Amino acid sequence: MNRRKMLTLIGAAGINKFSGYSSANESVRRTLSCVLTPQQTEGPYFVDEHLHRSDIRSDPSDGSIKEGLPLALEIRVFAAGTGTKAGNGIDCKPLAGASVDIWHCDAQGIYSDVTDSSFNTVGKKFLRGYQVTDTSGSVRFLTIYPGWYPGRTVHIHFKIRTDPEYARAREFTSQLYFNDSITDLVYARQRAYARKGGYLPRTRNEGDSIFREGGDQLMLTLLETGEGYATTFDVGLETG
Repeated sequence: MNRRKMLTLIGAAGINKFSGYSSANESVRRTLSCVLTPQQTEGPYFVDEHLHRSDIRSDPSDGSIKEGLPLALEIRVFAAGTGTKAGNGIDCKPLAGASVDIWHCDAQGIYSDVTDSSFNTVGKKFLRGYQVTDTSGSVRFLTIYPGWYPGRTVHIHFKIRTDPEYARAREFTSQLYFNDSITDLVYARQRAYARKGGYLPRTRNEGDSIFREGGDQLMLTLLETGEGYATTFDVGLETG
């Protein structure tokens, strides 16, 4: 991993509409400039489910759908080249064929297929899945706005693997974050996120020790769609 650093793109991310996911092809066609972005911990709840799907709201074990505000997430992966550097960045191109997993908790702060001190969801597979990047380096997921649990701010985990034959040899793991003010609005307006007593106050971004290690570079910019939110996040992999 020392030789394969992850990068995030400078410039417009091209947020897509909630339906259709119309890619910002012009930004893909032109030369893009990248800068380093932080890797963050995988955490205790990653399970390699091999669930190849874009809509991760359902639980394959019983067909149920997780409640919550819809969120359309596009992740675009780019390979940084060894060519001319632009400013402080590195030229990069769309990376096809990379496997991208995402996973996060439901509206009540619960992860699927794990045991924890407050829940046991072994056998459930909601809010997990992976896609393989297309020729524009993109994967697209339909999920819900995540909930929260004590000690962590609201986040989505993601993992990128460039060669599925080497399960952990070539991978990058990090997390995506949300603006606290938007989270406040979502939780106030959506019944699915309501909590009954006994919970500690919600941890905000500045109070999360993991967020403080580069989380400001992993923030999602959300677009209201009428049904929920849509967002695009660009990352790149230095292959040279």
